[in-house]
Amino acid sequence: MADFLPELGRALPAIGEGLLVTLEATVLGAALALLVAFGLGLAARSRAVVVRGAARVVVEFLRGTSLYVQLFWLFFALPMLGFRLEPMACGVLAFGLNYGAYGAEVVRGSIAAVPAAQTEAAIALGMGPVLRLRRVVLPQAYVLMLPPFKNLLIQLLKATPLLSLVTVADLTFQIDQLRSATGATASAYLVLLLLYFGVAALLGAGMNALERTAKERLGQESGGA
Repeated sequence: MADFLPELGRALPAIGEGLLVTLEATVLGAALALLVAFGLGLAARSRAVVVRGAARVVVEFLRGTSLYVQLFWLFFALPMLGFRLEPMACGVLAFGLNYGAYGAEVVRGSIAAVPAAQTEAAIALGMGPVLRLRRVVLPQAYVLMLPPFKNLLIQLLKATPLLSLVTVADLTFQIDQLRSATGATASAYLVLLLLYFGVAALLGAGMNALERTAKERLGQESGGA
């Protein structure tokens, strides 16, 4: 440990850069996943059989295949078809598609959980489908989405070490460099565990705050998160 701490101090700038890369991948992947989730989730509730069926096929394919394989396919196989993406872009795309597919089920289920009477009342008031969705359904479904979205966000964060397998110098890559330089495997990976736990705790606290705010806007009591 006496030899490890000085090396850790010298490695802090590189570890900081790796942490920023991990946060960037998490934020960008989550943003893409949110778009995919709402796109596929709403499409899965379409009245058009073709649209609904296509959405279901895409969701089941993305959920039924490994994120690891999806990432490697984008990084190694896609260039053979004439499309080459930067390693970070491959990671963000893989995270966004994979977790977006899981999020699509959250969106679909949360919208379905909104009481039918709410929609019927909106129809009675003359609201069109888009206005009903925006003003009545989504504000209520949003509260239901936040707890599972929080879990997916944490899962996405915990998947970011896969980036180091496609040459992205993320947090895991930098800690592995420290481990190689010091030979202190247990100490290096303990630091890594603590850093991921700290980031996950901050993300969880942020999502809990969003949930409390959303409940207050609907006049619901915000219980313990």
